[in-house]
Amino acid sequence: MKDKISIVLVDDHSIVRDGIKYLLEEEENLEVIGEGSNGLEAIKLVENIQPDMLIIDVRMPKMNGIEAVKAINKTPTKTKSIILSMHDSEEYILESIDANAMGYLLKDSSKAEILKAIYTVNSGEKYFSGDISNIIVNNLLKKSTDTTSEPQTEKESNNIASEHHLTKREIEILQLVLLGKTNKEISLDLNKSKRTIETHRFNLMKKINVKNLIELSAKAKELGLT
Repeated sequence: MKDKISIVLVDDHSIVRDGIKYLLEEEENLEVIGEGSNGLEAIKLVENIQPDMLIIDVRMPKMNGIEAVKAINKTPTKTKSIILSMHDSEEYILESIDANAMGYLLKDSSKAEILKAIYTVNSGEKYFSGDISNIIVNNLLKKSTDTTSEPQTEKESNNIASEHHLTKREIEILQLVLLGKTNKEISLDLNKSKRTIETHRFNLMKKINVKNLIELSAKAKELGLT
């Protein structure tokens, strides 16, 4: 039988930890093996028991979750971190990414999304909920909209298209994605169904060899779009 995914929960409210623990332990292949109430305790727990995953709140006494994750990731560790927070502020989200957190979820996320995040992060990929992904994309693009004209963005997009053999429709969708638009907004702009847009978007991301908005944004940054 496959080993369970070991998890440490850190939140300064015991009732929150209890609720998350109950939710997680309904899954037979997840196991909560440690709990803490602040960032300093999180660091000690990870150091001592090396869990597969740390799920940690942002705002806590003594040391907040982002500072703890940053400190943990400066050490040799197998532990992957997910920030679980009530706050969808751009500042917290971007600081979490800077700290090399593997995921960021809001506390009102559904059980299905929390579990999806855990399994995605455990497999080595990053997970940010949809709304948070949009904030990340918009932030990465903000610099380019301040300093780069739209024709330059289109030119760079066409360079990507030529390199990766994108279709004309995929080029259009790429340009709109890089402007931070959602699938629904793109479907309205192009007068196509949302499912059609999702299919084109999947194909172009596969050709560019990125798995999500985070990687697409990083690719755009690498190519000078941001």
